Amino acid sequence: MQTSTTSASGIRYAALSLGLLFLLLGLAGFLPAFVSPSANFTSEPGFGYIFGVFPTNYFHNAIGLLVGIWGIAASTSLTGAIVFNRIFALLYAASVVLGLLPSTNTLFGLAPLFGNNVWLDAITAAIAFYFGFVKSAEVEGPSVSRTQPSV
Repeated sequence: MQTSTTSASGIRYAALSLGLLFLLLGLAGFLPAFVSPSANFTSEPGFGYIFGVFPTNYFHNAIGLLVGIWGIAASTSLTGAIVFNRIFALLYAASVVLGLLPSTNTLFGLAPLFGNNVWLDAITAAIAFYFGFVKSAEVEGPSVSRTQPSV
């Protein structure tokens, strides 16, 4: 079946792409050359803007590294990629909601979720949702029996 093979590789490439993106953003956040300091003085260590666009701090960078490594590792199998895309979609959709609320837009003081992080998280969550829930249904398809065997 050609469509399920194409869907399976698309799901795995999505996990790999998201993993690479967040691994690179996490690494960039630790390199001073890629982080612009905040216009407002802040005493939070490591706070700045990656490429002058995305607010970040050390904890946010570490999460990016972990998610990136997880995505790359998950892309080695179809099941791992589906699970990664589904969990990624749910977590980053929650991140979008938290980033839009003034009382939670810093993840309770741990990591900045506000500003351009909102749209980045929304776009990546939508991509992961598509490959984790929509495309994975094509792979599972009607050939999977959902009935219990009778005894």
